[in-house]
Amino acid sequence: MKKETFEKLEKSFDEAVAIESGELAQARVTICEVPEKSLRKTRALLYPQSVLDARMPDEMFSEESQAMKAVGRSIHLIDTEAMASGPSRVRPPFEPGARVVYRGWMLTHREYVNLAASVERAGGSCLTSPEDYLATHHLPRWYPIVRDYTPETVFLDTDADLASELRRLGWGRFFIKDHVKSLKTSVGSIIEDPEQIDIVVSEMEKYRGFIEGSLCIRRVEDFIAGSERRYFVRNRKPYAAEPGAANPEPAVFCAGAIPSPFFSVDIARRADGVERIVEIGDGQVSDLVGWSVERFVDIWRDVD
Repeated sequence: MKKETFEKLEKSFDEAVAIESGELAQARVTICEVPEKSLRKTRALLYPQSVLDARMPDEMFSEESQAMKAVGRSIHLIDTEAMASGPSRVRPPFEPGARVVYRGWMLTHREYVNLAASVERAGGSCLTSPEDYLATHHLPRWYPIVRDYTPETVFLDTDADLASELRRLGWGRFFIKDHVKSLKTSVGSIIEDPEQIDIVVSEMEKYRGFIEGSLCIRRVEDFIAGSERRYFVRNRKPYAAEPGAANPEPAVFCAGAIPSPFFSVDIARRADGVERIVEIGDGQVSDLVGWSVERFVDIWRDVD
């Protein structure tokens, strides 16, 4: 690994530790266009290896990896469980100069820094840098950019007087999550009584093991059931799950404003007919909700 590359990754790692510990404030995000990035070297896909057979991808990604290989993509594997402690071996190594797209489980910023270091050691470079990963993986990073297209959100530290803060907001219902995930089991993530937030936070810590970043309190809007759709954005171009389908205006806006080369946008229709952004996520760790494997592979066909 080049010295300057190592120093850059080391800096990202230190920032990741500071962000997660609360010592470093969240970065101020401004709207900017994604720099033009040539995707001609994006030939390699990196998947989590199976816990049963290190020579095979995890079963969850088996179909996708086989489909990518069938259209000429180079497939590589990594032990994602080792990312918490440091870089890990990539099998097989990449062709020199390969641009690498990871497709696998969600990683913390610290784990993603280690993944980027692993890719560098194996001869490649990540299409999505650690900084770009945070741009869509952490809600406080993308919210200021799409504020007009998504439910109102406030950010609170876990040691704040949460019930009082919610009462002050005066909303009818509150959607509770951390920077990345919400509680999908137990009492759920939507509450009406501010006093319930302590239970939600406790259950989040119980089931997830930790709160990633701070708490994100989202105002609940009246979305039409079953209207949510996922769109992928690659190199500033949005794609719908159905070939030829029109992309809603919020997806088009995100494609030009979000500083990441590959991410997902979930959009739902509100009862008044307005399309709203429900969630944005890094495309590498976004599953194929509503997408066929064939369609997902298709959006990478023009990448040499």
